[in-house]
Amino acid sequence: MDLALREACKAARQGEVPIGAVVVHGGSVIGRGYNRRETRRDPAAHAEMIAIRQAARKLDNWRLSGATLYVTLEPCLMCMGAIILSRIERVVFGCYDPKGGAAGSLYDLSNDVRLNHSVEVTSRVCEDECSMILKDFFADLRARNKARKKSNI
Repeated sequence: MDLALREACKAARQGEVPIGAVVVHGGSVIGRGYNRRETRRDPAAHAEMIAIRQAARKLDNWRLSGATLYVTLEPCLMCMGAIILSRIERVVFGCYDPKGGAAGSLYDLSNDVRLNHSVEVTSRVCEDECSMILKDFFADLRARNKARKKSNI
């Protein structure tokens, strides 16, 4: 999770929502990513999607069986869809996303028997650190927006 947090810090430095992800297979990191929706102007440029794509290229296979995805925030519907479709075995995440999470909070696609693959989920790993980086980012964003509004008056 430490590597995923480092990825999240990269996102924050670029003004992106600080979410980081790392895919591990056979004890090696085969994919990493951080949110890039703003810089790429791409709604699908989530940390998990970037890490999963990189991992698939590294293995030269879309099937990521036996892989574990570490991510700082609970995956959304799109990312859980990609996790399931890529056959990732396990997801480890830091903090829940009550507004958009799809691995136990708002939805739980990880073990939906209607789907062709289930995913083992471990939650709340380094939860305080993962939550704090998000809280700090949004507090700073609100403060900057407030200051910007004051300067325009």
